Amino acid sequence: MIRPDVYIKDLERYKEQEVTICGWVYNIRSSGKVRFLLVRDGTGIVQCVVTPKGVSQEKFDRSDKIPQESSIIVRGKVRQDSRAPYCGYELDLSDYEVVSISQEYPIALKEHGVDFLMNHRHLWIRSYQQSMILRIRATEIKAIRDYFDSNGFVLVDAPIFTPNACEGTSTLFETNYFDKKAYLTQSGQLYMEAAAMALGKVYCFGPTFRAEKSKTRRHLTEFWMVEPEMAYHDLEDDMDIAEGLVSYIIESVINKHEKDLIALERDVEKLKNASKKPFYRIRYSEAVEIIKKGGLDIKFGDDFGGDEETVLTKQFDKPVFVTHYPIEIKAFYMKRDPKDPSFALNMDLLAPEGYGEIIGGGQREDDLDILLESIKKNNLPQEVFEWYLDVRRYGSVPHCGFGLGVERTLAYICGLHHVRETIPFPRLMDRLSP
Repeated sequence: MIRPDVYIKDLERYKEQEVTICGWVYNIRSSGKVRFLLVRDGTGIVQCVVTPKGVSQEKFDRSDKIPQESSIIVRGKVRQDSRAPYCGYELDLSDYEVVSISQEYPIALKEHGVDFLMNHRHLWIRSYQQSMILRIRATEIKAIRDYFDSNGFVLVDAPIFTPNACEGTSTLFETNYFDKKAYLTQSGQLYMEAAAMALGKVYCFGPTFRAEKSKTRRHLTEFWMVEPEMAYHDLEDDMDIAEGLVSYIIESVINKHEKDLIALERDVEKLKNASKKPFYRIRYSEAVEIIKKGGLDIKFGDDFGGDEETVLTKQFDKPVFVTHYPIEIKAFYMKRDPKDPSFALNMDLLAPEGYGEIIGGGQREDDLDILLESIKKNNLPQEVFEWYLDVRRYGSVPHCGFGLGVERTLAYICGLHHVRETIPFPRLMDRLSP
């Protein structure tokens, strides 16, 4: 079986050594009697220098006619050169072998429209920028798992099919489940509440689905979310854990991908500052006044949308917690503030620079009678929540949790305008393929 000696990301360890790299042709340039073959292997891109002295005349003559994205195996000596694009190293080729000739590749190294690129997403992810974003996504996900695993949380898998809504019945994807109706999960939160009563501190991590008819830059119909839930914790504890998580994610990405972030034209210094604890904490009532001063028409009791969050977060250089929203605009399970039951013990964490909400959560209602009343008030069918009510019937305790959206957080970290670039194959209101 053919396999590479090394990967491009590791070339610094092989200076002046002969290595073999298996990859694809990213681009070709010619300069007199020298050809520059840019080869990518999934870990990076390296410039391969092709000369008649290094390879046979036949291979030299053919080297500038290899189509883009043809698969290729190259062999040569690793040479450090600060002028070399992408990785600072070059290969002086001694041989190459074309494994498969690519047909006319549809994505040329030029500007393309968004629809065209999204229609070719399965190929677009090969590009330098998109592959960097996906590598950073992988680091973000590892950081999330490492943070919870090292802080005493237990991973618990939540079901994808659910019999009931969590966030609201208007955003459910309904499907037939034999002779019943089922829904694609909006959140694993309700199941994590039950799991927390068994294991103390838990989290689930997986895809969630929202049938929101929204075409904003922040919305996907299928996205990934991590949802911790903690028994014997309150709102302040909730914010401390969320703050620690986001700070750890940002620091982990910067430590591994600072050069990638710079290549994405991200202001890394702003990110470094944003990772420093503590984050800002304000109440909903304060946030409304800031938004009003920012020029938007908003009144007390209105929920925040993208425009409001953008205006608000541009006033801060670090993430900001907004707490104590009016109970009327929050989910049925949110606990009321005992000092003023018209407010919820909830929090949203908004990323700065106009990126808005990346976390939503709070303390859950642990009183059975109040929760029953809330279910009735929201016209929800009590029978499908009986298992959830059992959590309050048998040893109820104060507990809290939150959900962090992977894609929104990644968009903020990478400085991307739209979340569609933060997931390998995005699902949008008007897009189900590729």
